[in-house]
Amino acid sequence: MKKYLSLMMVLLLAVGVFAGCAPKAEAPAETPAETPAEETLEPINLVVAHNQTSTENPYQYGLVKFKEVVEELSEGNITVTVHNGSIGTNESELIEKLSLGAADMVVASPGFMTAIGVNEVDMLSLLYLFNSFDHWEKALDGEFGMKMKEVITEKTNNEFLIMDYWSSSVRNYYGKQPINVPQDAAGLKIRTQSSPVQQEFWANAGAIPTSVAWGELYQALQQGVVDAAENDYTNFMLQDHHKTKNGMYVSETMHDYTTRLLLMNGDRFDALPEQQQAWILEAIDAATAEERAVTYRMLDESKVKVIADGGVVNEVDLEAFRELAIPIQDKYAEENGMEAFLEMVRAIQ
Repeated sequence: MKKYLSLMMVLLLAVGVFAGCAPKAEAPAETPAETPAEETLEPINLVVAHNQTSTENPYQYGLVKFKEVVEELSEGNITVTVHNGSIGTNESELIEKLSLGAADMVVASPGFMTAIGVNEVDMLSLLYLFNSFDHWEKALDGEFGMKMKEVITEKTNNEFLIMDYWSSSVRNYYGKQPINVPQDAAGLKIRTQSSPVQQEFWANAGAIPTSVAWGELYQALQQGVVDAAENDYTNFMLQDHHKTKNGMYVSETMHDYTTRLLLMNGDRFDALPEQQQAWILEAIDAATAEERAVTYRMLDESKVKVIADGGVVNEVDLEAFRELAIPIQDKYAEENGMEAFLEMVRAIQ
């Protein structure tokens, strides 16, 4: 028995020695952590719109340029559908579409915001605020324009984000008779924009400001519903207003170097990935340059066309019109705490 136990112990010791000499099994190599794949951008389609039905319009040229550039920059990640009056010929319709998310970007005049309590925006509607296109560009592309964007974003709780400032040229009076000084407009029913400060100007001249939808204005001029209107050469020429009996006399009042807002919903824009935002902003720069260039070019071409069609053009006493506008500017600025903004514009040379 003792011999048996001794033999067993020898065997166990031998096994232990061999086991100790055996090479240790290598631990399995760690699998390197997988690098997450780069986030892919979901394709988007932007619906952009203006209220003019003609495709030969600066707004159309600008939005088409935006489409071309953003689609090229994004290599098709962003596509654009452009509507020229097809989802609304009245700006109120476009603003409603923007608010409901049925449009992503629209061109609109500033005046609509006064109806929702943003009186500060009427600063851009003050007549004779700007005295040239150069003055207008310096103001809107500079500190004044930046601060106005901030005011609108804050006052609308980011519902309306000004992407850039577009021009609708310079507006003039046109009607059934020429005018030379403001008092010549006394008693005339004139279709104006909805801006309170603009309506006040024409009322102070003795005219009767009247609201008529843009799409109905040709008929209103032709049938004598209104005696006159005011707009830039290109827009009223494209609608043949100068061919109506109450639109053939054009008096170059040059009362409004007009600002149009290229708008997006701020929350919609902020929710986009940074790369898509960058593409959109770069494309907007190109679109703005295009829209303004076409506006300035078409002004001269449209005036020639109006005269060729029988329109009668006259110059006016601009100083008399400016004198009527200055008190309205001062009153507006004081009532709305915009004195610093007004002085900012007036100081620009």
